[in-house]
Amino acid sequence: QADGARQATQHLLDLGHETVWHVAGPESSYSAARRLAAWQATLEAAGRTVPPVFHGGWSADSGYRAGLEIARRPEITAVFAANDQTALGVLRAAHELGRAVPESLSVVGFDDSPESDSFWPPLTTVHQSFDEVGRRAVTNLLAQIEGESVRPSADLVPVRLVERSST
Repeated sequence: QADGARQATQHLLDLGHETVWHVAGPESSYSAARRLAAWQATLEAAGRTVPPVFHGGWSADSGYRAGLEIARRPEITAVFAANDQTALGVLRAAHELGRAVPESLSVVGFDDSPESDSFWPPLTTVHQSFDEVGRRAVTNLLAQIEGESVRPSADLVPVRLVERSST
């Protein structure tokens, strides 16, 4: 979660944006909290302003609601969305209000959902392997069922930034 958010935020900074705004997931979510903390830490480490967070959910609708405000504010040029569905909502709002993506507003999502390359424009996003996460979870569950002691692992499933046309 943290490394993906760091990669997304750093990518936008490397493109020359002064800061990166964040449309966060639910405040009660472990994943959303880790992504938000890493976004903030990356901006702070770069000596950049940490703007207010747009809090939402995991849905395109919550991204759209935040996107309506984002698209009306020309000083916002870069957005890291909590997930791809949220980013989809931001893209829709930008389109409806005439903000060209990526010329006027760059958007990065998270998850690399199967349809993210079919968004318009195709979404730059953080890929995480849900198959690998699931495989590890089932392996641990089966071990527990067999009575084995399973300890939390520091071996994380790696993530990577997938650059497409939204940035």
